[in-house]
Amino acid sequence: MAVTPPDYAGLKTRIAANLAAFPRREIDPAGLRQAAVAIVVSPFRGRATFLLTRRALTMRRNAGNFALPGGNFEPGEDMFDAARRETFEELGVTLGRDAAVGRLDDFQTLAGHRVTPVVFWSDNVLKLVPDPVEVHRAWRIPLAELDHPQSPRRLTHGDSDKQILQMRVRGQWINAPTAAWLWQFREVALHGRASRLDDVGQPAFTRN
Repeated sequence: MAVTPPDYAGLKTRIAANLAAFPRREIDPAGLRQAAVAIVVSPFRGRATFLLTRRALTMRRNAGNFALPGGNFEPGEDMFDAARRETFEELGVTLGRDAAVGRLDDFQTLAGHRVTPVVFWSDNVLKLVPDPVEVHRAWRIPLAELDHPQSPRRLTHGDSDKQILQMRVRGQWINAPTAAWLWQFREVALHGRASRLDDVGQPAFTRN
C-alpha cells in the first residue's frame, strides 16, 4: 500500500491558499488558439509528485519534447475541461472539475497559443496508461526536484531579448514554456512568492 506523504493535506491547503491569493494575469485570447496544461499533484511512494511526459518521437510537432499534459480547447470547453480531457487522453488519468485547486498566469507561446496552466490535486496514487500515439514516456516527479539549487537557469539567445528559462528535472534541463509553468508553480503555489513570466524567452524550435 502506498504511503501518503507527511502532511499531504497541509500541502494541499497551502497550495490552494497561495493560488487563491495570487492575482493571476489573463491574456486576451483574440487571434490566439486557446489551450490548457495540467499540473497534477498526486502521492507516489511517500512523496508528493507531479506528472511529466515526453512527447511521442513520431509526432509532427514538438516530437520528444518534455511536456505537461495538455492541448487545445475543443468546442464548448474551458481551461478546466480541456486540461482534464487532455490528461485522460494522454495518460488515462481521470480528474473531476473539483480536483482543480487553482490556476497560474496565462502564457502566450511562440506557436500562437494562449495557454492556461491549471493545478489539479489527487489524494490517490494515479495509474498512468500513456497513449503511445502522443506520449513516449511519463513520470511522477517529486515536487522537491523543482527546488534544484541550479533552477531556474536562464540562457541568452539571438532570437529574442528575453532569456530562455530552463528547469532541472530528472537530471536534464527542460526548456520553456514547460519550464516556465513549472517555475511559476514552484514560486507561487509551493512557496507563496508572486512571480511573473513576462521576461521568459522560448527556444525558436517551440514555434513549430
